[in-house]
Amino acid sequence: MSEPPPRGAERDLFRDTWVRYLGYANEVGEAFRSLVPASVVWMSYGVSSSYVLADAIDKGKKARDVPSPEAGRSTRVTVAMVDTFVWQALASVAIPGFTINRVCAASLYILDTATRWPLAVRKWTTTALGLLAIPIIIHPIDRSVDFLLDSSLRKLYPSVEKPSSS
Repeated sequence: MSEPPPRGAERDLFRDTWVRYLGYANEVGEAFRSLVPASVVWMSYGVSSSYVLADAIDKGKKARDVPSPEAGRSTRVTVAMVDTFVWQALASVAIPGFTINRVCAASLYILDTATRWPLAVRKWTTTALGLLAIPIIIHPIDRSVDFLLDSSLRKLYPSVEKPSSS
């Protein structure tokens, strides 16, 4: 979760409260993939994707409400929504979901070939490893997505319009 806002600053529902954890639902779903039906995993992606969309809409509304000349308002709103959506889709859904999926698949494969543990023990161990990996991968992925967007998409924005990420 991001750092708390400075004293007197408005709290961001999607970044400074428990709501932020909804963005991690798909990682939890991926960690449990070997134990639950695929529909549960897809539902976890639905929760994370809804979080991403809601955050993008919220940032667009906040950009719309900033007092300024009407001429740049639609650009500011579009930039805020697109930047938030792309950043969140990559940093909260796509990259961490893929990463946890691969961590769990690799650990299950290794446990299958290197141990004689019962299948249930191997699956629960894989799930535990996936859950333990989540807090480890968050910050490196966030920073990598910042770098990726700063090096690509954000170069297209007018310099004064760049939104803050994460």
